[in-house]
Amino acid sequence: MSLPIVIVACKVLAAALERVLPNAAAHSPAQEFAQESKLLEYGLHRVPVKLNVAVQEALDEIAEPSLVVLGYGLCGNGLRDIRAGRHTLLIPRADDCIAVLLGSYKAYMREFRTSPGTYYLTKGWLESGSHPLKEYGEYTAKYGAETAMWLLDQQYQHYKRIALVASTPEEMAAYREQAQEVARFCERWSMRYEEIIGSDRYVQRLLELAAALRDGALRHTEVDSDFLLIPPGGEIKQEMFMR
Repeated sequence: MSLPIVIVACKVLAAALERVLPNAAAHSPAQEFAQESKLLEYGLHRVPVKLNVAVQEALDEIAEPSLVVLGYGLCGNGLRDIRAGRHTLLIPRADDCIAVLLGSYKAYMREFRTSPGTYYLTKGWLESGSHPLKEYGEYTAKYGAETAMWLLDQQYQHYKRIALVASTPEEMAAYREQAQEVARFCERWSMRYEEIIGSDRYVQRLLELAAALRDGALRHTEVDSDFLLIPPGGEIKQEMFMR
């Protein structure tokens, strides 16, 4: 393929990329693994339309045809109708970042089968204020406490578990107090609190595939089903993520 690699990713994956990139670069014949990296703000996922605009702008700003590693899932349809333009896009085939943070789609499905009604918390979710406790404060300011709680009841009454997903024990320790505060609020819906240490494996595979495609060690038809490869001129469609 012989295209330079550019990374466009959510900041929630920043730590995983920092851990994986040095190893990826060491096994790459190029001087640097990625020509450019763009990390976009966590909070964009709260409004998928804004996420869509930000990702499209980031792609359109890349000057030369590139193999763009998109560090996102479908993210509430935030990536739907994204245009590759002159670039080739490589994307995790996941609904959102949870599967990526857990290390694989299989790991995500294992959690889903064990506890289907799970609300996930992550470093990014907590830092961007995207969780029920923060929403309660926002709704209360707009509608009053009674209506705010009614709205949240409609959203969260069917959840049975709230789980903090962290990449390392250190990250878990850093965000445990915030997560437990949210979990105490969610006791209203009888959610139990759990913690899950994830894995960098999905990110590692993403970068390994990018390097193999760029260096000609892998043909585009050999990309496995956990990833999507969008050719120049193509668009990302919701149905591509369906399994």
